[in-house]
Amino acid sequence: MELMKLKEIQNIFHEQLDTIYGGDEVNSFFYLLIEAFCDFSRMKLALEPGKTITKVEEDAIRDALQRLKEEEPIQYILGETEFYGLPFKVNKHTLIPRPETEELVSLVLQNIENKKQDSKTYSILDIGTGSGCIAISLAKNLPKAKVYALDVSAKAIEKAKENAALNQVEVAFIEADILNVCHPELVSGSNDFDIIISNPPYVRNVEKQEMKPNVLNNEPHLALFVADNNPLQFYEAITKFAVENLKPKGELYFEINEYLGKEMIALLEEHNFKDIELKQDIFRKDRMLKGVKINDC
Repeated sequence: MELMKLKEIQNIFHEQLDTIYGGDEVNSFFYLLIEAFCDFSRMKLALEPGKTITKVEEDAIRDALQRLKEEEPIQYILGETEFYGLPFKVNKHTLIPRPETEELVSLVLQNIENKKQDSKTYSILDIGTGSGCIAISLAKNLPKAKVYALDVSAKAIEKAKENAALNQVEVAFIEADILNVCHPELVSGSNDFDIIISNPPYVRNVEKQEMKPNVLNNEPHLALFVADNNPLQFYEAITKFAVENLKPKGELYFEINEYLGKEMIALLEEHNFKDIELKQDIFRKDRMLKGVKINDC
């Protein structure tokens, strides 16, 4: 049986995928796949253009090719991605972490650094943790912090726990629905958290047409979409929870729908948060919101 050369398979990738993704992205996919499935880098292929692969390796790459033709995200095919310089396992039960969410993590860490309170042990709650990317990145960069992470999906928490172990951090995971919180670890007391942070579902159904098929057809809708007539459902619940469970001067951070910045500011003002800041991401879209809880009377 004649073994195939990697260069031959690369040509097949371009023939079948360039019209969907473009040549540069197809090359990127190909090199990621041969690194993962063949332990062979782009540099090695340049030095050994006649490199052949085993039938098992060829089958794995061809399976990935078919999945790419169906516009499945490369992160799900590989089962992993990178976020804030850290490795994360992902699957169909977790959203693929986005660069704009990295900006939210950076905002939190920068604000903590600016306070010059390095010795303080922060208590942080991440609501709707998914893969755990926010909570784990904060825990990795704030080793003295006590980090909690909540999600309604048991399957997502299972993957988040795997990611916490992978990145060697301690995070307390809680399976609960923020729309109906009854978990004793969350409701036993009040004024417990220095920071509450969330990237909840915020895409309205009417905005589905703006989304690429690889997202719409593969990523969990539970973590993406909200009803058109109640787009702030999760933000309202989280804000009310934060009023009761943030310490005085505690901070609330959100990733938000770019079209609903004014509505989000109004929501925080309605619940008496101060020092409200609306931040844009690198694409100049309103994407992050921060508010500070007013001291208890």
